[in-house]
Amino acid sequence: MMHGAVPHALEHQERERLLRMLSAATFIIFFQAYMVAPIIPSLSSAFGTSVQTAGLVVPAYLIPYGIATLIFGLLADRLGVQRVMFASLAAFAVLTALTASATTIAQITLWRVVTGLGASGVVPLALVLVGKLFPYEQRGRPLGWLFGAMAGGMAFGSPLGVMLVPFIGWRGLFLMVGVAGGVVLLLFLPYRRMIAAAMQPVGGTFGELFRGYANLLGTPRGQRTYAYVLVNSMFHSGVFTWLGVYLERRYGLGPVGIGLALLGYGIPGLLFGPLIGRAADKWGRARLLPIGLGLSTLGAAALLWDFPLILAPIVAMVLSLGYDMTQPLFAGIVTSLGGKRPGQAMGLNVFALFVGFGLGSLIFGEMLRFGFGAALGTFAAVELMAALFALRLFRSERRASAKG
Repeated sequence: MMHGAVPHALEHQERERLLRMLSAATFIIFFQAYMVAPIIPSLSSAFGTSVQTAGLVVPAYLIPYGIATLIFGLLADRLGVQRVMFASLAAFAVLTALTASATTIAQITLWRVVTGLGASGVVPLALVLVGKLFPYEQRGRPLGWLFGAMAGGMAFGSPLGVMLVPFIGWRGLFLMVGVAGGVVLLLFLPYRRMIAAAMQPVGGTFGELFRGYANLLGTPRGQRTYAYVLVNSMFHSGVFTWLGVYLERRYGLGPVGIGLALLGYGIPGLLFGPLIGRAADKWGRARLLPIGLGLSTLGAAALLWDFPLILAPIVAMVLSLGYDMTQPLFAGIVTSLGGKRPGQAMGLNVFALFVGFGLGSLIFGEMLRFGFGAALGTFAAVELMAALFALRLFRSERRASAKG
């Protein structure tokens, strides 16, 4: 028994080390994604354009990112996850660094589009690998690590990015993150064989691939899960993208002040992501999802009031906790929907997530023509309705079970 236990223990250690590397890659990608929104006022000033025009750099990255995940998911199923993931991580590092060469707002927007297209094969495939490496009833904790890494990227990317701009400039910021992405890629290389062994390529015709998407969206469970991923991501991105502009206009904050005010965002997921995952495994998602959606509503509603500036990190923390108690749980459901094509299932999930991010920032920006009150009130009302409907729609997700 002891002889058999040693290989098992080594396999467990290797799996845990790979999970940490997947979390590191996820962290740096989300750091890069979330460092941009708070520096919208700085970009507007640097390029002499309006904040609405500068704000387009956010959806310019997020929407192509979401669309490309569908392609990367299919490529991973056909070519192997390790090849696609490593190529995407390399593209992320190179293109992020090249963004520093932009000399106009149009050029930086174009670089963001190309980076979104190239970088979108890492996070969804990391989620797929978790689905392959861990059984469904144990997936909450590793998914909590990945979404905790996302939250950590948000937590550090949001304030640290905007706080570094006065010292190294926005160009230095992109160069720094590009180099960090290259370092993560080099650290990832020893795990390529383990990744290849965890998920073998799946063949098939394009007709079968399209039928796979039809099957994913053909069940009530799939429909409600993907719909909630989309709507919830629209809410969070819409509010967060313009939070820096909100703080600048309402409290007159500069870059460092905005960074300090956003310190609470991402911290709950960074600290409690795995615990939230374990709670989902133990008690089921039916209880936690409405609470998370309700907390999101509360965070947005708080922005409608003239609260003391010292409470801004707490409001950001409530918004972040609402995200951490919803999107990771939806991803857990998605990992049980894919069957033989997990890349497709998770690709569709990240497609809905990032397209929602892009649409949310666009719609909120357009609603700012009527003021922050109208935009925040509308987004909070939609999220509140989602919370109430979730009580019924997700009541079957009472405990972790192997659902097809």
